[in-house]
Amino acid sequence: MRPVRVGVQITNQHATYAQIRDAVRCVEDLGVDVIFNWDHFFPLSGDPEGAHFEGWTMLAAIAEQTERVELGPLVNCTAYRNPDLQADMARTIDHISARDGVGRFIFGTGAGWFERDFVEYGYGEFGTPGSRLDRLAADLPRIRARWDALNLAPTRRIPILIGGKGERKTLRIVAEHADIWHAFVPPEELARKLVVLREHCATIGRDPGEIELSTGDSIRGLNEVDAATLDAYRALGVTLFELAIDATGDLAPIRELVRWRDAVA
Repeated sequence: MRPVRVGVQITNQHATYAQIRDAVRCVEDLGVDVIFNWDHFFPLSGDPEGAHFEGWTMLAAIAEQTERVELGPLVNCTAYRNPDLQADMARTIDHISARDGVGRFIFGTGAGWFERDFVEYGYGEFGTPGSRLDRLAADLPRIRARWDALNLAPTRRIPILIGGKGERKTLRIVAEHADIWHAFVPPEELARKLVVLREHCATIGRDPGEIELSTGDSIRGLNEVDAATLDAYRALGVTLFELAIDATGDLAPIRELVRWRDAVA
């Protein structure tokens, strides 16, 4: 089994950038493995008109600030940018993050779900979950192709993390393209979905063991975890566990998760 890793999503909301920078420094010092943010344009909890920053420019700053952690969006919305541009942005942050010649960027992506982002930023028709997933499926091969064409090339094969849980389309896309699959579902639901994922992998001839399993909680309160739940996820093969905080949030749960990771290592 892969080693257990701890991820922290530091949200883009309800903070100054100085507070976000300080939170990044603190969680790296605590020993986490991955720092995430998100690709939204408005707060997802609390005051919907509260302070908020754009995610990709923030990731470039995090890449320069940090030394050890991997980093990426949880998750990018593929509908917001041309796929070739997404690839170039990811490659650039990969190079910014490189230490000893190896980048630390994770290309976390998904189909998008927050209608306000689409409407207020002029991205056209919101569509349906199915139509947005079709776009994601079409974009991912272009992203990989652009990485192959860029000069300079990425420093490594950039991992693709796909977030979502739909069994018919999302998990098929995960089977085809993901290095990491992230889902906010309880263990009993994850067990069922893993059966579906393995079926999709069998159809295309891929080893499902190539895909790292990731889960956690979110700033909106989904799937809050405790030690017993962590153990249940780990028994299913999950190795990346994520907590979400605002930049001014309590770091105690992160310390607890890091201690649990070290205890099961």
